[in-house]
Amino acid sequence: MDTASMGPEALRELIQGPSDVEWSYEMRRQCQEILPHLFLGPLQASKSIEILQSLGITHIVCIRDSKEAFSVRPRFPESFAYLVLDVQDSEEQNLISLFPGAKKFIDEAIANGGSVLVHCNGGISLSPSFVVMYVMQYYGLSWEDALHMVQNRRYCISPNGGFMTQIKEYESIYKAKNVIASNPPRLANTRRKRSEEDDEDNIQREGERTKRALMDDDDDDDDDDDAMQT
Repeated sequence: MDTASMGPEALRELIQGPSDVEWSYEMRRQCQEILPHLFLGPLQASKSIEILQSLGITHIVCIRDSKEAFSVRPRFPESFAYLVLDVQDSEEQNLISLFPGAKKFIDEAIANGGSVLVHCNGGISLSPSFVVMYVMQYYGLSWEDALHMVQNRRYCISPNGGFMTQIKEYESIYKAKNVIASNPPRLANTRRKRSEEDDEDNIQREGERTKRALMDDDDDDDDDDDAMQT
């Protein structure tokens, strides 16, 4: 979804989110809907099958530090489709390399009418980083606007410094991909035009070579006639 056609007021409302929600400390243990059919929360939000079903959740992205595998795990594999990402919850962890797989999982779930919960242990740093990158690309936002949009729906998020650096880097990455994806016909036409121009130049050069060869032959014939007359 591209926000380029949105006016400033509509874009501001999108980023600010609902104004009638009062944040409370208990909401840290719950999940929040960040955009239609995409929820973000902590491990606690993934433990109640009744709550998950009441929200219409069909798919769950479980992001965990490998040391947390015993507790942060798929609990209802018979009821939900899971994507488990084992990472290190540290500033050195590369999230950008893992994001395409998560994005594909979320995209396919939503496209098929499902709803997705993305969670880590606390829902504060790790899983919010993935959701910020997803929102950024989904709406075509800057990293600042995407971060504010997610924070305005789940107030307690706070990606660590390393994750923030990657969130900022991802803005230029997804924008470059969009440019490449939107311009193949233009690039192909440019290459075709250059090829046609090269062909025309080659034909012109070949014609000039042929013309010079014919002129040289005429000069040789003239020389022969002069020699015979002599």
